[in-house]
Amino acid sequence: MPSFRRIFQVISLLGLSLFLIGCAPRETNVERGNRDQVLHRGKGPSLGDLDPHLATGTTDYNVLSALFEGLVGEHPRDLSPVPGMANRWEISADRMTYTFHLRPDAVWSNGDPLTAHDFVASWKRVLTPELAADYASLLYVLSGAEAYHKRSSNDFDEVGVKALDDHILRVDLEYPAPYFLSLLQHWMWYPVHLDSIKAVGSPYSRTTPWARPGTLVSNGPFVLESWQNRERIVVTKNPDYWDANTVRLNAIHFHPFEGVDTEERAFRSGQIHLTDALPIAKIDAYRNDTPELLRIDPYLGTYFFRLNTRKPPLDKVEVRRALSLALDRETIVKQVLRDSQIPASTLTPDGTAGYRSPTGLDFDLERARALLAEAGYPQGQGAPPIELLYNTSENHRLVAEALQSMWSQHLGLIIELRNMENKTVLESRRVGDYEMLRSVWIADYVDPASFLDVFKSDSGNNYTGWGNAEYDRLLFQADRTTDPDARFDLLREAETLLLAEAPIVPLYSFTHVFAIQPSVQGWHPTLLDHHPYKHVWLEPEG
Repeated sequence: MPSFRRIFQVISLLGLSLFLIGCAPRETNVERGNRDQVLHRGKGPSLGDLDPHLATGTTDYNVLSALFEGLVGEHPRDLSPVPGMANRWEISADRMTYTFHLRPDAVWSNGDPLTAHDFVASWKRVLTPELAADYASLLYVLSGAEAYHKRSSNDFDEVGVKALDDHILRVDLEYPAPYFLSLLQHWMWYPVHLDSIKAVGSPYSRTTPWARPGTLVSNGPFVLESWQNRERIVVTKNPDYWDANTVRLNAIHFHPFEGVDTEERAFRSGQIHLTDALPIAKIDAYRNDTPELLRIDPYLGTYFFRLNTRKPPLDKVEVRRALSLALDRETIVKQVLRDSQIPASTLTPDGTAGYRSPTGLDFDLERARALLAEAGYPQGQGAPPIELLYNTSENHRLVAEALQSMWSQHLGLIIELRNMENKTVLESRRVGDYEMLRSVWIADYVDPASFLDVFKSDSGNNYTGWGNAEYDRLLFQADRTTDPDARFDLLREAETLLLAEAPIVPLYSFTHVFAIQPSVQGWHPTLLDHHPYKHVWLEPEG
């Protein structure tokens, strides 16, 4: 029988071993991910859906582009069109007809062949009015698409998309859009597997629960593995993807964060490889202390505020113009945003595809006060309070507080701030339940039309209640003008009208400010902040 002393020694050694194991540093997500080729990405707020035809923002794209692929892909450095589901295409001399040749070996993640008929059926789904796809108007570039979507025609055969056989797709345009191939990279053009949707409900209902683990069938470089508590999304490499040999990542974990402070702490603790954004207050610290972790990339987008023109006092153009003229954008960018963005009083960033933006409503306090008085609210007297709604974020709060202070001091207006989680804000935007709304528009393709088309009278992304027949006419004419200079003149005239009637208040043009670990490779600066995941990999340090 062992002695008491021996038993005591064994217990002591065991306790010491457990203590040492407990004290050993735990491997972080980043360290483990570098070893296993698993990317951990911060993606901002949680998503409401993984249905590409119901997606509404860049956060959605960041996930959907891993799961789906359209006819055309993107070059990882400049986003120029490269073969995707189509391995080649021909364009007619008048640039009105495109013929795409699909890969004969293309398959869905369940093994079904992916054919030209899938694209026809998917685009019909987008244009079916019952689905109420916010971005359906992006497909109006197809001949007959607008008429079908607006029920002027009930015959989809009149829409300019035809499957000539299983692997040849012909597309006829309404007008010669110079950006068409780049437009096809947008998620609204992704194909969906209609049979798997039909298995759980109607393909034309917004509530059909198909875009979930176990039922979502996709065709991109990754497949949906899990969506934990409708929060963290995990995708894994798709072995049946046509270009699987190029894909070096084994998985991607998309981590949602409602606040940028929480996301930044997750980055510093090794939970994620890169953030979606950085807290404004931390930018200078990164610049000074860890510049190798800081990225400030070009980003073709605008931060602005939608004004609900159906609600007083914002139904008066004088009030809307006064709000824009009373903003000192230079001071906000310098003092609040730490010189990380570009002040802007126009919607379209200057220089987009060579476009020269018109003169916006720049800071003019005297004129702003005069307009407010013309509206019947001298020095803000008698004006009802205006509620400014924004999705929960420390950065958005700082900006909103700066605007609240300026409009109060400069115009005497009462601005009430209200924040809600992103999904609730999106629903309020959809139904028009807001007065002033923090908004962002990131270009869908590199052209000023990507910004200006948003505020057409019938745009599914307008949400302001504003519409102007002359504005619509100018954009219609621009679409059908082949001379680039004449086309830009028409677009500039339209944007001048938009800014004059002020259903929006632009604040700044974007740069993308974020933190990224040096182990992330292939993450190139691009104007649309797109990063084809099949060209991204992790290089373990040391």
